[in-house]
Amino acid sequence: MGSHVVCNAQKPHVVCVPYPAQGHINPMLKVAKLLHVRGFHVTFVNTVYNHNRLLQSRGANALDGLPSFRFECIPDGLPENGVDATQDIPALCESTMKNCLVPFKKLLQQINTSEDVPPVSCIVSDGSMSFTLDVVEELGVPEVIFWTPSACGFMAYLHFYLFIEKGLCPVKDESCLTKEYLDTVIDWIPSMKNLKLKDIPSFIRTTNPNDIMLNFIVRETCRAKRASAIILNTFDDLEHDIIRSMQSILPPVYPIGPLHLLVNREIEEDSEIGRMGSNLWKEETECFDWLDTKAPNSIVYVNFGSITTMTTTQLVEFAWGLAATGKEFLWVMRPDLVAGEGAVIPSEVLAETADRRMLTSWCPQEKVLSHPAIGGFLTHCGWNSTLESLSCGVPMVCWPFFAEQQTNCKFSCDEWEVGIEIGGDVKREEVEAVVRELMDGEKGKKMREKAEEWQRLAEKATELPCGSSVIGFETIVNKVLLGKIPNTDHN
Repeated sequence: MGSHVVCNAQKPHVVCVPYPAQGHINPMLKVAKLLHVRGFHVTFVNTVYNHNRLLQSRGANALDGLPSFRFECIPDGLPENGVDATQDIPALCESTMKNCLVPFKKLLQQINTSEDVPPVSCIVSDGSMSFTLDVVEELGVPEVIFWTPSACGFMAYLHFYLFIEKGLCPVKDESCLTKEYLDTVIDWIPSMKNLKLKDIPSFIRTTNPNDIMLNFIVRETCRAKRASAIILNTFDDLEHDIIRSMQSILPPVYPIGPLHLLVNREIEEDSEIGRMGSNLWKEETECFDWLDTKAPNSIVYVNFGSITTMTTTQLVEFAWGLAATGKEFLWVMRPDLVAGEGAVIPSEVLAETADRRMLTSWCPQEKVLSHPAIGGFLTHCGWNSTLESLSCGVPMVCWPFFAEQQTNCKFSCDEWEVGIEIGGDVKREEVEAVVRELMDGEKGKKMREKAEEWQRLAEKATELPCGSSVIGFETIVNKVLLGKIPNTDHN
């Protein structure tokens, strides 16, 4: 990677600011590592709460970083709750928007007056942390905004303001959220076909005109237009038309994913930078010994991500449904998976599946999905999970929970043809039927072939030196982040 290193006396210094949730920190850390191997000094800014969780899960020295890769933190303005879980998302959005700007400014001042690090020359910030834009305008440095959802999810968010203008949102009261209403055809988002209201990110389904998430998204997507450029963790072949139509309403948009494939190609796993992890829960790796003993494509992998919660009833239905398939499964159960109480699988299910299941509290998901034993993925359709599954050629059973997971589910099932959806009010019979179809059915076979095709295209996009995402990343680095003047020609 030596050819990337910048040889001038003063290194460029990028400050990376993820939104404080696991699914945002992971991809941002990948961007930071890729910039680091290109010769950037990196400052990675978590919130105090997540900084402390990282120290807990990875050990006291985990964030010492390298001399040229430092972890800093700023307060998020929320009261400490002492729980090892993702904070309440609406409260977090409201609080970061109101409270992070001042401490962030202070941090940049400290950096810029420090003797031992180069001054800040650019910022890469999460799309939901746009307060950073107010600082770069004062500093006169470029800022790249990283929206971590899919392009289709982001495109839907960009049009939230129109739902409000058209009177589709907020709804009068809960009784309006009928099947008929959710089946309303939405045919006015450019390049997005065959959509219904139920496929639009869930924050649209509110009765409150002052709904925090609704207003937050309208505000943040509008502010994105002030960035020098926007990056997305997707690849051109997967979402080409949507990315093309975004280009006409936004600063330049660059797909640079799947980021985990780029990182795997460019960074040795056991190098110092490679070992730097971002998991807020302690990872358990015992599952690999178990997977190593299993036949190819025989295991159902179950993981609902870092935020999804479910009721005890839903958990029980999933458990009985999986038991009834007769399949072997690996189920990741976060301590806070069931809202307000511990996640407990009925003892009868545990007895019945004793010799064909493994339960774990958190695991290195990219590695699990690329294990030959994994044959299907029961997922909440978060974007990181969906992209990792596609990149590993693994078809999905989709149970979207909130945000743009509904949109990812729609595209996975209908456009990319790699998923089957499960109804929101989980029934064990349905779980059994779709998992069987995925693992053994004719449709499952077609989905696996399709997933393997996307896997090839994802590999191609990240191929050095000319994959489309590699070129996108190089352009961002050379044209925007190392560009001496911010790109303002689109305003």
